[in-house]
Amino acid sequence: MLRHSVVAKLMASWLLVAGLLSATWCLANPLPATIDKVRSSIVAIGTVRPVKAVKAKGIPIKFMGTGFVVGNGQHVITNLHVLPDNLDTKNGEVLSVFAGRGSGAKSTPARIKAVDAVHDLALLELEGRGLQPLTLAKDAYIREGSDLAFTGFPIGMVLGLYPVTHRATVSAITPLVIPAHSSASLTPEHIKRLRHPFEVYQLDAVAYPGNSGSPLYDVNNGSVLGVINSVFVKETKENVLQKPSGITYAIPIRYANKLISENP
Repeated sequence: MLRHSVVAKLMASWLLVAGLLSATWCLANPLPATIDKVRSSIVAIGTVRPVKAVKAKGIPIKFMGTGFVVGNGQHVITNLHVLPDNLDTKNGEVLSVFAGRGSGAKSTPARIKAVDAVHDLALLELEGRGLQPLTLAKDAYIREGSDLAFTGFPIGMVLGLYPVTHRATVSAITPLVIPAHSSASLTPEHIKRLRHPFEVYQLDAVAYPGNSGSPLYDVNNGSVLGVINSVFVKETKENVLQKPSGITYAIPIRYANKLISENP
């Protein structure tokens, strides 16, 4: 009887320690819970054609990039370069937002409500049902060395619509200069950008073109601090490199906040 009692006490002590370790690990690593919180608000951006037009014009769905739901649930922020230059409206092609995971993903038609070409941002408005929005951080820059994360669709719909999360560290806050192709193409706007370049976040993380438009967020609470930009910024800052550098950039959320506030 005594032996069984000792074993029972040891088991109880082990379970208590295991529980405390598990709780400590969860507190030290809040990211899993934060991913669960933000996942349903992260969407894919693409176009859809009616099935009847597919034979003549190719695949029915084209993936363009990532976005995330904001405001009252009817709006989505993404990168401007993610959007198609033209829609084949004659064959019924429409801009769409895809929400959900895997085979359960559903598309919702969307329209472009406003754009910010300088900061490569676009605000979309959903037609029909709204989605769960994310919380956007204030305009202040975050500190270098901050640990963040971003979630998006780096390989699009190749393996189904499954969001992928990467951790990221803010390596630097660095100015962005958008050069003109030649002196003949210099405009007052170009000159203004060269004199007053805005700053972007340089991240110690790897992102791919499909990640463009992904939210960069606080691992503790999911508040969005920036918008991943793996094409527009990289081509500007790293056009002299022959190979990818393995770093990523993000547009600070202050510019998305401004775009939203000016287009309620």
